[in-house]
Amino acid sequence: QVKLREFGGGSVQVGQSLRLSCEVSGATTRRLCMAWFRQAPGEERELVAKIDSEGRARSVDSVEGRLTISVDNAQNTLYLQMDRLTAADTAMYYCAAARRSTYCAREDYDYWGQGTQVTVSS
Repeated sequence: QVKLREFGGGSVQVGQSLRLSCEVSGATTRRLCMAWFRQAPGEERELVAKIDSEGRARSVDSVEGRLTISVDNAQNTLYLQMDRLTAADTAMYYCAAARRSTYCAREDYDYWGQGTQVTVSS
């Protein structure tokens, strides 16, 4: 059973940075598609960034250059570096994993963490 546990959320000011971590157990990150999603109040959950088992990473256009996904396979840990945060980044952030996925598509993620809250205020 794959288990995911997020760390690192909190309250920050506009323009500051945060780094989220997601510890993975029950599987090796070398064989998983992994991603960060977020959900703001009243909004649908959206994909923020994903990384495949070969280490190819991609962020959605709206956060490109500010929110960067990475993985440390030796530590079995996923990260999301969040820079130049804005109020629009306020949301619950979720780590997700897919064991059997060719393209790491949004609908393929079947393991989820409990979420960590990020609040950005001016």
